[in-house]
Amino acid sequence: MSSPDPTVRAARNDPPPEHSARQEPPSAPLRRPVVAVTGAASGVGALLTRRLTESDEVKRVLAIDERRGEVGEARWHVLDVRDPIIADKLRGADVVVHLATDLDLETDAEARTAYNVRGTQTVLTAAAAAGVRRVVLCTSAMVYGALPDNDVPLSEDAELRATAEATGVGDLLEIEQLAKRAPRAHPGLNVTVVRPALLVGGTDTALTRYFESPRLLVVAGSRPTWQFCHVDDLVSALEYAVLEKAEGELAVGCDGWLEQEEVEELTGIRRMELPSAVALGAASRLHRLGLTPSPAGDLAYTMHPWVVSGSRLHDAGWRPRWTNEEVLAELLEEVAGRRTVAGRRLGRKDATTLGAAGATVALVGTAALVRRARKARRRL
Repeated sequence: MSSPDPTVRAARNDPPPEHSARQEPPSAPLRRPVVAVTGAASGVGALLTRRLTESDEVKRVLAIDERRGEVGEARWHVLDVRDPIIADKLRGADVVVHLATDLDLETDAEARTAYNVRGTQTVLTAAAAAGVRRVVLCTSAMVYGALPDNDVPLSEDAELRATAEATGVGDLLEIEQLAKRAPRAHPGLNVTVVRPALLVGGTDTALTRYFESPRLLVVAGSRPTWQFCHVDDLVSALEYAVLEKAEGELAVGCDGWLEQEEVEELTGIRRMELPSAVALGAASRLHRLGLTPSPAGDLAYTMHPWVVSGSRLHDAGWRPRWTNEEVLAELLEEVAGRRTVAGRRLGRKDATTLGAAGATVALVGTAALVRRARKARRRL
């Protein structure tokens, strides 16, 4: 398979041009702020907590989670972020980074939304009551939506056109609305929103599971583009927001993007192309019957572009340390040995029994699965 013209690749990997829209200059940064981090015991929260405690530019870190984490240098508060008592724990903080969100594929959707939205509401209200100057929220570049007419790349000011049909995206859109309303409801409170591209590094999402499949599903007529964000780069972008080196809506990801053909060449995984009606219909039925955790809306992000420019962070002097190719290689190492079909992770016995060819049959032969599930329900 021939590679794209290198001059084209070079052009599209250049740092993005400056925003055409006029930007207000950032406010004067705080001197050695006290920073509170929610969700500090694991994942991105733990990495950021560690990084901030090691920074000479941060005075002190308040770590908040439902369990105590391993960063002993932080001052820990063990509580649920939905508890209004969190306002007392935030007193004295200059900046709050809210990372206590749940986007687990296996979490009940209603429970997940109740936690994510209520938790964000409580943190914003508590931060304002405690006299916090800035709150940093983390959503996803998925809020822009994956659409065939998207600009490539999208600017931070692009309209948020996502729908609630993909895993957790409805929650993220509600969090974006809360971020937009908060400065009006709480004068003096500034809110920065960080939107990473496809996050890789200890993560498990419908999109990372795409690379656990024996074949890469491609919907006929679609134009997939792939842009990744390593968790290390997300943490450094969050640190920029904490120190007020950049503010507003900040998209973060590797420079440039990969076309589907490049992804197939780099992974060595062959594609399986299906008509749109077959792929979307099968995904919808399997999810409705509880056979897979991923709704049909997740497929859009493997069909259409949602690449971001990251121009605001670039203008502030931030650069990603990882390339798309490097992040993809790390993702392949992480998922090695796992097998997923239509978003459903298979056990070792299932994967061995199916094999690559059997898994492909399982994906396209969903009608049999649907009929079997319906018969089982009728017997109940």
